[in-house]
Amino acid sequence: METLSLTDEAFAQWIAEHNERVGVRLKETLRTPYSFVEEVATYLIDAGGKLFRPSLVFAAGGLGLESGSVDEEGLISAAVVVELTHVASLYHDDVMDEAALRRGGPTAHRKWGNSVAIMVGDFMLAQASLVGAKLGEEFMTYQAKTLSRLVQGQIGEMKGPEPDVDDLTHHLAVVSNKTAALIAAAARYGATFAGLPGDQVEALTQYGERLGMAFQLADDLLDILSDESGKQAGTDLREGVPTVATLLVQRQQRDEDARLLELLARPVAEADLPEALDLLRVHPAVAEARAHVKRWADEAATYLSGLDDGPAVRALRTLCEQAIVRSC
Repeated sequence: METLSLTDEAFAQWIAEHNERVGVRLKETLRTPYSFVEEVATYLIDAGGKLFRPSLVFAAGGLGLESGSVDEEGLISAAVVVELTHVASLYHDDVMDEAALRRGGPTAHRKWGNSVAIMVGDFMLAQASLVGAKLGEEFMTYQAKTLSRLVQGQIGEMKGPEPDVDDLTHHLAVVSNKTAALIAAAARYGATFAGLPGDQVEALTQYGERLGMAFQLADDLLDILSDESGKQAGTDLREGVPTVATLLVQRQQRDEDARLLELLARPVAEADLPEALDLLRVHPAVAEARAHVKRWADEAATYLSGLDDGPAVRALRTLCEQAIVRSC
């Protein structure tokens, strides 16, 4: 590829254009003679996700634009693999969490049943593997390890901590495996197909891991602080899913939190949700949870320090800043 120097605005447009190509490839990859399978598989894709992970693939991939070392077809295929893996995990997660809404509409299992949602998620993972197989053994080895981490994170969330493991430590390990692993993979794949040297590929992987932690912990706070998330407000509370904020409340065991602790002892009933949200929003645990987000985002940014400044590095730094803003 020819060398290409971009302004920040032009780089953002480059990412947007490549995400459009990912959208087309996703539909092509999920095409099947079985129209029902295709209908269910494209349901969440048609609902319009943020394409955060593909965008990260391209943001990291942009680090090779000025040198002309970018493999654009490799980037697009890697972004398709990452997004298919992510969406498949949403189908599976919603079944296990018994979630009612996803991306503003009924979840797939609510429309078609648990078995269909699980099997279509499996179909999407299979199609992702077919795309990934063309990217080589090293790519698929890392992708397999990533998928293994996703599964172990989900099982860890279901099972809970071992007797000698602190609840918060366990929760952060779950977030690392269940969410950060795939975001780390997205950054790694972008760096790989940007043609970066091995030490920079590893640095971008570590960046992605920490960015993933920051974004998930920020999302958990957003579920408490905002009524405009992609899920219903208080979804985690309804489902009894622990977050850093709720775990900190339970760890502190303050006398004045007796009512909140009572509410958090089990999934919060719909009638009690406004009270639980009001009590949580003014609790000091929220500020402490924000500090966790900032720490992970700041750590992510340190892994960019060895890279030459430019539109791609500035975009990657902006993602760290956005994670912090989302938690406020």
